[in-house]
Amino acid sequence: MSLKSKLEMRRRRHLSLRKKISGTPEAPRMSVCFTAKNMYVQFVDDTRSHTLAAVSTLDKVFRETKMKANLAGATALGKLAAERAIANQIKRVVFDRGGFKYHGRVKAVADAARASGLQF
Repeated sequence: MSLKSKLEMRRRRHLSLRKKISGTPEAPRMSVCFTAKNMYVQFVDDTRSHTLAAVSTLDKVFRETKMKANLAGATALGKLAAERAIANQIKRVVFDRGGFKYHGRVKAVADAARASGLQF
């Protein structure tokens, strides 16, 4: 039995999830990704392999808030992501947690996006 790294196990979980969910033009996939320093959210139409909208902690609008990639920052990022999605006529999404556990920052992004008007 071989030992797997944390990253390898996360990628394996993400592939398992991606078999089950897919974004369409009516309900794109809301993909989240977290690194040690940054957070990223994308709205992807998998039928065309096209990113419809995206936001991250590197975004100029987010950096003006002076928030970090912590729980409070995840809430602000979820709200900003929902605003960008609604501006691009995206109302319904399929949530892709990217192989991460659904708690902490992942849950904060999802809850803030729901509160801002996105339907999961």
